[in-house]
Amino acid sequence: MPALPFRKVLIANRGEIACRIIRTLHRLGIAAVALHHPVEARARHVREADEAWELSGATPVAAHLDGPQIVEIARRAGADAVHPGYGFLSENAGFARLVGQAGLVFVGPDPASIHLMGDKIRARDFARAHGVPVAPSAIAERDLDAFVADAEAIGFPLLIKAAAGGGGKGMAVVRDRADLAERVRIAASEAERYFADGRVYAEVYVERPRHIEVQVLGDGTGRAVHLFERECSVQRRFQKIVEEAPAPNLPDDLRGEICAAGVRLAEAAHYRNAGTVEFILAPDGRFFFLEMNTRLQVEHPVTEMITGLDLVELQLRIAAGEGLPFAQADIAGTGHAVECRLCAEDPDAGFLPQTGRVLALEEPVGSDLRFESGLVQGQAVTSDFDPMLAKLVARGDDRDAAIAEAVAALDRLVLLGVGTNQDYLSRLLDHPAFRRGDLHTGFVEQHAPELASGPPEPALRDAAIVAAALGFHEFRALAFDVPEPYASIGGWRN
Repeated sequence: MPALPFRKVLIANRGEIACRIIRTLHRLGIAAVALHHPVEARARHVREADEAWELSGATPVAAHLDGPQIVEIARRAGADAVHPGYGFLSENAGFARLVGQAGLVFVGPDPASIHLMGDKIRARDFARAHGVPVAPSAIAERDLDAFVADAEAIGFPLLIKAAAGGGGKGMAVVRDRADLAERVRIAASEAERYFADGRVYAEVYVERPRHIEVQVLGDGTGRAVHLFERECSVQRRFQKIVEEAPAPNLPDDLRGEICAAGVRLAEAAHYRNAGTVEFILAPDGRFFFLEMNTRLQVEHPVTEMITGLDLVELQLRIAAGEGLPFAQADIAGTGHAVECRLCAEDPDAGFLPQTGRVLALEEPVGSDLRFESGLVQGQAVTSDFDPMLAKLVARGDDRDAAIAEAVAALDRLVLLGVGTNQDYLSRLLDHPAFRRGDLHTGFVEQHAPELASGPPEPALRDAAIVAAALGFHEFRALAFDVPEPYASIGGWRN
């Protein structure tokens, strides 16, 4: 492929996704500019970038959400383009507009597409108008009584969702009329708090659905392709835990219909760059449009593993005006890939976030393995950011081989100093229902008793106690240090 016109790209993000983008930029001979709040001045993405600029802000998250400050840094650093990664400002139409107004290239869709798909009500109307299946729904206007009546007409159970939301915020399942008005009020309040937009709507709640998403690429002229689908059903509180590609136990004709619907939406929107069209799949085979994420997804590596494509490079090339480098018939998927999200949390305590310091880190390696992380030994894991620490991605010739590779890699991973869901992920991947591909969005709740950790083996417990004692400075000093004056004399041992 031809050389890209970018000499330097600023990454408006941090952590593992910043490190992943840096890797592609360096392979392409492009300099990477990192951003950091003072609390993360020694972070891995800062060390790996060609240059790093400090952000100011009342909190680390506030600093990373300061679009004008970021654009000014990009301009001062001499960057040609800005890659937003995911999260933070990646789906902020105003930020994309600021980048363009500064004469820089935004590595993502145009602001109009972000605006269109960022509002779930507007996106659903657009999808319906272009023949993409949408679940029956009712929109909450000013008259709550009228909304309740419209929602009741759809039938229970219902899912209440925030129009401008995501990540499970402003969402609630309602199973009868008695709870409806209060759940709507709570959802609207939460939506206002998180998104400064209290609009909500209700749609049919599909019991035991699967969450299937389609990776699309568009060139902005009405031409788009898909890079197949991903299974994202294993989640808790609407947050994904394990993703894989291709989706298991999905009939080929249904796979074709879902992927075609994703492409149809992207083409109708004249979508440019990488995006993901998400669907809910009912047990009876009906599927409904959920939303479109106008950015790179956390789980994009599983698509890369089965297609051999670099999605970040494709994003850069499309942003540079090269368009799509292939037709749909040119894209092939081979094998199977599974991704696990390693998080600083305690599954046995309601997945409460954990903090600490990385005392030891040994990453698993392998030809069919990726450990995507922004971790370094000695790093403090705080509550300042999302608890996801890393992603472990494994590929195999088939699904069983990919799962086996992932489980073996989790067993080899050493991460001490902060509690994580590492063992929980191993149990989940090894669960018979997961092995069978019997998946739905309630999988974690359904199998919670079997996924919970049991009491530790006595030998393992004793080894953990010894390791903890040896890591305790006062204990080491008492047990092994030679006291004065014998230490000064030398030749003594305790």
